[in-house]
Amino acid sequence: MIKQIIKKIIPKSIINFYHKFLAIFASFIYRNPSNKLIVIGVTGTNGKSTTISLISHILEEAGYKVGSSSTAEFKIGNKSWLNDQKMTMLGRLKLQNLLYKMLKEKCEYAIIETSSEGIKQFRHLGINYDVVVFTNLTPEHIESHGSFENYKNCKLELFKHLTKYKNKIIDGEEIKKIITVNRDDKNSGYFLSFDADKKVGFSINKESEYQAKNVELKPQTKFRIKNQEFKTNLIGQFNIYNCLCAISVCNTLGVSINICVKAIENYKGVPGRMEFINCGQDFKVIVDYAPEIESMRNLYSILDYFYYEKLIHVLGSCGGGRDRDRQPILGKMSGERADFVIITNEDPYEDDPMKIINNVTRGAIDSGKELDKNLFKILDRRLAIRKAIELAEKDDLVLITGKGSEQFICVKNGKKIPWDDRRVAREELEVKFNN
Repeated sequence: MIKQIIKKIIPKSIINFYHKFLAIFASFIYRNPSNKLIVIGVTGTNGKSTTISLISHILEEAGYKVGSSSTAEFKIGNKSWLNDQKMTMLGRLKLQNLLYKMLKEKCEYAIIETSSEGIKQFRHLGINYDVVVFTNLTPEHIESHGSFENYKNCKLELFKHLTKYKNKIIDGEEIKKIITVNRDDKNSGYFLSFDADKKVGFSINKESEYQAKNVELKPQTKFRIKNQEFKTNLIGQFNIYNCLCAISVCNTLGVSINICVKAIENYKGVPGRMEFINCGQDFKVIVDYAPEIESMRNLYSILDYFYYEKLIHVLGSCGGGRDRDRQPILGKMSGERADFVIITNEDPYEDDPMKIINNVTRGAIDSGKELDKNLFKILDRRLAIRKAIELAEKDDLVLITGKGSEQFICVKNGKKIPWDDRRVAREELEVKFNN
């Protein structure tokens, strides 16, 4: 609340100066750690956390020590922990402190999920990036940014920032400035328009340096790049894009294709992304992040890979400046696909959670669902998950989306309620089968 008042009474130019100053000051305080690391910045709408995890895994397979920061988790060498900050991109002081700790632990690479909100607040300043990566772009955070064009331009700032620093010399070797983009995205040309020593693309449909050919999605995901076959346990076409992105980055940095093949095949996944919760029940429970329209569409596209009788979907939608227009659309998508839809609280921030729930519910009703029959509004997220598990029978699929492995529910006045969908699902499964 205080932050909102400050934003209204203090001129934007002063707020921007504060953000810029703090970013540069934070870098100075921690002695510019990014100057001594090879820094990879990943931006886009979807797939950033999985892509970062894949890049980290490939680099480790190649023998490098890696640090990373993403929506899902933080990592410094062998130590990793869930993102408990409820921020995709850390604030300036915390981010520079994390980079400093990576350097102190002798990490060679740092991979930073660089969000549009972070760029908007100049958190990327003071970070000397070597590689910048564009995954894809779909409408998101429109109310926060004012328009899709503003949202896109915010992400473009990262690519403009790339060559503001001179090339580093690390261990006597010059580190090239690299741009990597998804050429299948219609906005890719904007991201390729900036200066760099190397520009590479990845794709499935268009010709590119890292184009996936001979794509197979069933029974196992397979594709070929440069006459090398890749296999992965990840499911769905969107995960092929995540793999392609990671391969293109690492191979351009000098990791051999053979190492990439091995790393992609033994990769296990990201916490809270298509994570199965198994407590011995005779139905499936999946927790996934999927907070917006395109990620939900991607998620639904891979449900056909699993046999199930009924689909029971628990979802909500975010408040706090997120795109309100998506709320009824998410409800409609769920209503069209799921047998039972349970609308609940997610992260309302300063918004009225019941207004969000009602907006999502409106979309589900438009799809033909009926309240208290195959559509339920339950404010308490635990009770919503409990309801889904109570409804589930043998061979059903319970899908819980919107939060993944996030560790808090964010409500009014900056309050954070400790939370983990995966933990709550396990607890409710134990209650069902122990009673």
